[in-house]
Amino acid sequence: MRPENQTVVTEFILIGFSNFPHLQMVLFVVFSLMYIVTLAGNIIIMTIIRVDKSLHIPMYFFVAILSFSETCYTLVIVPNMLTNLLIEHKTISFMGCATQMCFFLGFGGTNCILLVVMGYDRYVAICKPLHYHVLMKQTFCTKMVAFSAITSFLFALIETSFIFKLPFCRANQIHHFFCDMAPVIKLACTRNYIVEIIIFIFCMLAIFLSFILILFSYMLIFNTILKIPSAEGKQKAFSTCASHLIVVVVHFGCASIVYLRPKSTYSLEKDTLISVTYTVVTPLLNPIVYSLRNKDVQIALRKILERKMLIQT
Repeated sequence: MRPENQTVVTEFILIGFSNFPHLQMVLFVVFSLMYIVTLAGNIIIMTIIRVDKSLHIPMYFFVAILSFSETCYTLVIVPNMLTNLLIEHKTISFMGCATQMCFFLGFGGTNCILLVVMGYDRYVAICKPLHYHVLMKQTFCTKMVAFSAITSFLFALIETSFIFKLPFCRANQIHHFFCDMAPVIKLACTRNYIVEIIIFIFCMLAIFLSFILILFSYMLIFNTILKIPSAEGKQKAFSTCASHLIVVVVHFGCASIVYLRPKSTYSLEKDTLISVTYTVVTPLLNPIVYSLRNKDVQIALRKILERKMLIQT
């Protein structure tokens, strides 16, 4: 991944939150609390879905996989970010930067495709309820998860390889708190427009195409919901999609702002704020949305807690 003529740059300096020296400790405390809640929330959701047999259906299978992917996604970024808030020399090795970028893109892409698959699951459940158990078999669901991960990490490996084959010979200060694509590409000695076009196409496929597929699914879903005669039936059908819709809007909204906008609008302060949203806030939002807004998960959690209380007494 690292050519012989690029040995000048051996490490990168992550500028990140250096513009806010007096807020380093405050940011560390705030982000640490958010990270703990994110980890706890995702672990609780995965445990509940694993333990409660009533949740052993495709919808919650995908929720559990998304929680696992989000946990890995935050592990790639947040621990290193928290460490850099406490130390003076915020460096990362050349290969460490490439590895972080590859896993970040891999898990980020996996989340995108999983949200598409979850949209398809809701489409089948509402538009083709009689065929749900036939179309959404466990083998099919497992294959979709495998496809999401393999495809995303293949694209991530290709993108990362292209980026780190660029010549890095002078500047090594990344104006970000992790190794994201745009700030790393800006450090290259020469611009390679072919590489930038390829990366943009990959981003379009991962973000725009995924969002279009979800949008198409919900057009069919809403068309079916509008045909339901009773208001109660409409509300019940829509409630099964609300949590997924909230996560989709936040996830793809932040991703499109960062990766599908003109390079001329790049700003360290704005990008840092947006990146905090999709690396810290969005992973925190997912377990909250899928637990607080989901009656099945709430009931399952209550059963588990009552069971534990009975055992202790």
